[in-house]
Amino acid sequence: KCIQMSIFMSPFNVHVNRYPVGGKVLHAVHHHGKFLVAWHPKSSSLNERTTVAVENMVWGKVVIRQIAGAVARRIVMYTKQGDLVKQGSEFGFIKFGSRVDVFLPLDCKILVKEGDVVKGATTVLANRS
Repeated sequence: KCIQMSIFMSPFNVHVNRYPVGGKVLHAVHHHGKFLVAWHPKSSSLNERTTVAVENMVWGKVVIRQIAGAVARRIVMYTKQGDLVKQGSEFGFIKFGSRVDVFLPLDCKILVKEGDVVKGATTVLANRS
């Protein structure tokens, strides 16, 4: 169980994706799939995507998923299993926009609300005591 936060990127947004937390990369996997529109409820599990899990002492495991869409069909991921990563550093990009999902522990406090504009390496999405 976790909290799923979805961040949509238009073709006019910056498409660089950044780590929401630092830590050790437990796994980094590319999944082939469909190209449904990014806002489709099943795009997170059916579309072409990458899944990266990062673990640290404060957050435990946080999962980040880059999701291709109907137009944005090219995902680039720089991450490899075993990498030590810093919060805010780049892990890849999605050409022409699409969606990034962040899966957070249930006991975190979400600091953004639906419709907020967020900026990579600047906006704090959540915190955990």
